[in-house]
Amino acid sequence: MSTNSSAAGLPSPDRLNRLREALLAAAFTADGLLELLGAPAYAALARSETVPALRATRGGGALDTLVRLFLLQRPVPYERAQAALPLEECLADGWVVRDGDEVRATVDVRPYGGPEGQDWFIVSDLGCAVGGAGGASGHGEGVVLGVGGASTTLAGITVRTPVSSALDLGTGSGIQALHAAQHATRVTATDLNPRALHFARLTLALSGAPEADLREGSLFEPVGDDTYDLIVSNPPFVISPGARLTYRDGGMGGDDLCRTLVQQAGERLNDGGYAHFLANWQHVEGEEWQERLRSWVPRGCDAWIVQREVQDVTQYAELWLRDSGDHRSDPAEYAARYDAWLDEFEARRTKAVGFGWITLRKSGAARPSIVAEEWPHPVEQPLGESVQGHFARQDYLRTHDDAALLAGHFRLAAEVVQEQVGLPGAEDPEHVVLRQNRGMRRATKVDTVGAGFAGVCDGTLSAGRILDAIAQLIDEDPVVLRDRTPQAVRLLVGEGFLEPVRP
Repeated sequence: MSTNSSAAGLPSPDRLNRLREALLAAAFTADGLLELLGAPAYAALARSETVPALRATRGGGALDTLVRLFLLQRPVPYERAQAALPLEECLADGWVVRDGDEVRATVDVRPYGGPEGQDWFIVSDLGCAVGGAGGASGHGEGVVLGVGGASTTLAGITVRTPVSSALDLGTGSGIQALHAAQHATRVTATDLNPRALHFARLTLALSGAPEADLREGSLFEPVGDDTYDLIVSNPPFVISPGARLTYRDGGMGGDDLCRTLVQQAGERLNDGGYAHFLANWQHVEGEEWQERLRSWVPRGCDAWIVQREVQDVTQYAELWLRDSGDHRSDPAEYAARYDAWLDEFEARRTKAVGFGWITLRKSGAARPSIVAEEWPHPVEQPLGESVQGHFARQDYLRTHDDAALLAGHFRLAAEVVQEQVGLPGAEDPEHVVLRQNRGMRRATKVDTVGAGFAGVCDGTLSAGRILDAIAQLIDEDPVVLRDRTPQAVRLLVGEGFLEPVRP
C-alpha cells in the first residue's frame, strides 16, 4: 500500500495486537455493547442518538471508557484511558491524543460481530460510525465511513463459498474485504481514496484478519487484467450533479458509474464466479427500468437484479442533501444545490431513482438468465445461500424442457406454508397462497391444481405422475393438464417454492 502524505495524522498499525487484546479484555465487542447499554440505548445509538448511551456509560469502568472514547467521541480522563488501553503505545501510534488531563480519540473504532461470532473492529473517520454511518455531514471530501446499512446489506447477499481470489472494489473502511478474508485465499481491495486503503488495513489488522493486497485507483484500473472468483462493491453510486464527496459521488454522469462497473465485471470474473453490487439507477421517461438494466449485463453472465426502493427525484435530492449537511447551510446555498440536482435530472429525463442490488454469475450460457424484479418487502438476511440457490434453479430450468420438467421430481422447500384466503364462513377459499418464511419471503397465488401439486411434492413421484393423479381426482383430461401446467411449475421452481431432487 502506498504510504503517502494522505495517511499523515492517521493511526499507525505498528502495535495492533496489544490494542486488540485490550479491547477484548474490556468486552468492547458487539455482545459486550448490547449487555452494557441495554437494547433501548443500543437501538438509539443506531439512530445516531447518543444520550441513552452516555447515561449507560457513567460507571467509569474500562468498557464505559472505551465506548465514550471511540464510539461517542467524548474526551475521557487520562487515568481511565490508561486503565483501559496500552495508552502510551496508543498515543505514540496516533489512535488517541492527549489534551491536558484528558484523552480524545482520533478515529472511530466500532465493534462488529462476524457471521460466525468473530469479534471484529471497523475503523473509520470520527463521527461516521455512530448511527451506522448514516452520513458525513461536515466532513471533507475524503471522509471514510464506517458500518452502515448498505455495507451490511452487501455482506449479507454475498455468496460465501470458499474461493481462491476475491476483489473488494471501493473498499472504504474494509468491511467487505474483512468478510471475504474468511473464505478467500487471496483478497484484493481497491479504492480511489488512499485514506480508505489505510483505514481498511487498520480494520483488517485490528480484527485479526489476514492482510489484503491494497491497491489505489478507480474502478478496475488498479487490477489490470486480473480475474477473480468473487467481486463485491459498494461503490459511490449516488446520482449527483458533481463529485463533492468521494465516498458517495462517482464523478460520472447519471448512473454511468454503476453501469460501467457491471459491464466491465464480466471479463474480470472467472468461470462460475459471482459479482455483487449495490447500485442506484435512473428511471428514464419512455424507458422500462428493467430493460435499461438488462442492457448492462455483460456477455456470458447470468444476472439477478432486485429493486428494493424507488424515490422520486425530489425525495432523492433531499436525502443526499441531508446526508452532506446542506440542509443546515445558508438557505440560498441549499436552494441552489437543490436546483442543481433537479437540473441534472431534468437534463437526463430522469423521473425517479431505483435502489437495489445486482448479482452476476459467470455462466458462459448461450441463453443467459436475466431476472429483473421489484421486491420492496422484508427479507431474511443473510441471503447468500438464497442467491446461490436462485442461480442453481435458473441452470435447472434452462436445461429442462417441458418434457424433462414433467419427468423430474420435486420437493416442497422448507418453511413454505399454505394460506387460504376467502370470506369468513365461505365453503371454498377464493384463492390459495404459498408463502416462504425464509430468504426472500416470497408469496405466490396458486390455483387448486397448483396447491395440490405443491402439497404432494416430496420427491417420491415425478411431476407428471402427480398431475395424472390430480387429473383423475378433478375429472380432467390428463393430457390437457400436462400441457397447461409446466409454466406454473417453472414459476414455483424459479421462485424457490419447489426444489428439484434426484429420485
